[in-house]
Amino acid sequence: MHPKEIYMSESTAVEAPAAKEPFFKMSSIPGANILVPLLLGCLLNTLFPDLFKTLGSFTLGMTQQGASPLVGAFLLIVGTTISFKSAPAAAARGAIIIAVKQIVVVAVSLLILYVFNDNLFGISAMVMLAACTGANNAMYAGLMGTMGNEAERGAVAITTLVVGPPVTMIVLGAAGQAPIGWSLVGAILPIVVGIILGNLFPSFKKMMAPALSAIIVLVFFAMGSTMTFGQLINGGLPGILLGVICSVVFAIPVIAVDKLTGGTGVAGAAISSCAGANVATPAAMASVNGAMYGGAVLATATAQVAACAIVTAILTPLVTSWCYKHFEGQGNGDSKATTDKAAAAA
Repeated sequence: MHPKEIYMSESTAVEAPAAKEPFFKMSSIPGANILVPLLLGCLLNTLFPDLFKTLGSFTLGMTQQGASPLVGAFLLIVGTTISFKSAPAAAARGAIIIAVKQIVVVAVSLLILYVFNDNLFGISAMVMLAACTGANNAMYAGLMGTMGNEAERGAVAITTLVVGPPVTMIVLGAAGQAPIGWSLVGAILPIVVGIILGNLFPSFKKMMAPALSAIIVLVFFAMGSTMTFGQLINGGLPGILLGVICSVVFAIPVIAVDKLTGGTGVAGAAISSCAGANVATPAAMASVNGAMYGGAVLATATAQVAACAIVTAILTPLVTSWCYKHFEGQGNGDSKATTDKAAAAA
């Protein structure tokens, strides 16, 4: 999306800032609306780890303690941009990209376990599964909010279903299929409510549309304020390598299948990330089998997954932006505008 588009919508007459303004210039950076606030929040938390807690009140509420509420509001706004007519296409797109990702990650993890004696450059099968089976759905939604079409934006309702340690536990045989809990229902409810309200009340949809770009900045500053660059150091080279594998290597087959099944490829790139929530997966594994995954193994695995989450937070927007520009040149760049105009006409 051209930087100027971020400031324009059908429901607002606000003009884009002059090109000489620093904020406007930053928008030329791939994924700047996500990367810049995320890295700024991370930098502040690294240099001043007690800053947000000391300030407390609204500052703490909109940073370290506000990430989840802001993501919930963000998903509701995303939901208002999705029409009922695009829901089946959105569900199909979400199922395709998340299923392909799971298949690829599981296959590589089993290869590490049985062929490489559970050690590929310091990465174990459990760590690979813990970091890469899930995805940063807030980041996916943010990227699709500016680069995806309506179906790709709505796909987050499906990708959100793959959360936490169940996939890791199932693949390693440590536990059976985990039941779907209310927390999972709560994760997808905001976007469902947004879809319903946006379709029933067009004026509500029009009112919420301009808020999408603004809330993306707030969400990722809050997410960044929960991270530190020290986590990269603790994870070491294996953790950094894990992030590169997750964002770049695993993205290749997902993008390919996304394209082959009628997608733009952009959604496949955007889903190739590691969620911050995945950092808790090694601890869940240790609770199931402490002898194998506890102690030093747990500490190392947690650090590596945390490092992976930070690396993918940087790389995934860059890879997605590259895909968007690359496939736009091949004639796929009109998919977002075409889909959205069709939905608006309906």
